[in-house]
Amino acid sequence: MSDGAELVAEIEALGIRLAEARASISRRFIGQPRVVDLTLTALLCGGHGLLIGLPGLGKTRLVDTLSTVMGLDGRRIQFTPDLMPADILGSEVLETADDGSRAFRFINGPVFCQLLMADEINRASPRTQSALLQAMQEKAVTIAGQEHALDQPFHVLATQNPIEQEGTYPLPEAQLDRFLVQIDVPYPDRKTEHDILIATTGTEEADSTQVFTAAELLAAQNTLRRMPVGEAVVALILDLVRACRPEDADAPQSVRDNVAWGPGPRAAQALMLTVRAQALLDGRLAPSAEDVIAMSEPVLKHRMALSFAARARGENLSDIIAEVAQSVTRVEAAA
Repeated sequence: MSDGAELVAEIEALGIRLAEARASISRRFIGQPRVVDLTLTALLCGGHGLLIGLPGLGKTRLVDTLSTVMGLDGRRIQFTPDLMPADILGSEVLETADDGSRAFRFINGPVFCQLLMADEINRASPRTQSALLQAMQEKAVTIAGQEHALDQPFHVLATQNPIEQEGTYPLPEAQLDRFLVQIDVPYPDRKTEHDILIATTGTEEADSTQVFTAAELLAAQNTLRRMPVGEAVVALILDLVRACRPEDADAPQSVRDNVAWGPGPRAAQALMLTVRAQALLDGRLAPSAEDVIAMSEPVLKHRMALSFAARARGENLSDIIAEVAQSVTRVEAAA
């Protein structure tokens, strides 16, 4: 079998497995297929996700279900103002042996897992938040000058409440940029909420089943990175990211008037990966311009900020991103 035919077979087989995973997740996290797809996208791309939603919308249930379906060792940390970095990373303890000798031994913290849920991450102090920076970027932590590698794969799914901000510490831009996608979790529609009521208030609840193992997820991540991306899609990604920077000569007036700062190169890298994941989830062999538009908001929203004047006017970052994406797509199509 040629390399091209082998890759096609791998992609098609992976698409079937992903359909099974989605169905298994949906038995416990009812409705919200867009949210399920974006969390799977984060895992398929080897990245991290920031879940934004009000309490009670199933974010914890979703992450717990994902760890089961994807065969990952999952841990959960409830972030609070008194949480310390050692509570996440671990610490060294002094032990005395039977012969009287003493030595330090490192005890792993909960970050040593494969899927970490950082619940209400903005409630911890900046010092504690920063404890995750090295882990998210380098998949390792350094304690007392000694580097400790984390398990592979390693993913962080963090949650935030978008309304209650009293006593919170907003994540710095450097840490927000480490999240591959921002996943907004909305209220369910009436039919979905009806189904949730019926499924969760009886004597039994549906269970999810394991579809992947950790090794198979790593193989899926490798397959995704081998998927071809057409030059037109690459050009569209570059044009979109650059058009969202207010200082860029080609930025539209809406960006110059309303955006304080725009996305960096990591946003383009994230789009290159996430559009492939979207194609995979839809059972296609390569991404399209529609995938770029679909992923523009989740990838760019947390990597941009409105100016003070734009916030005062009530401008919406989502609307600006959608307008820029449609504008760039029209220009590409005309060219």
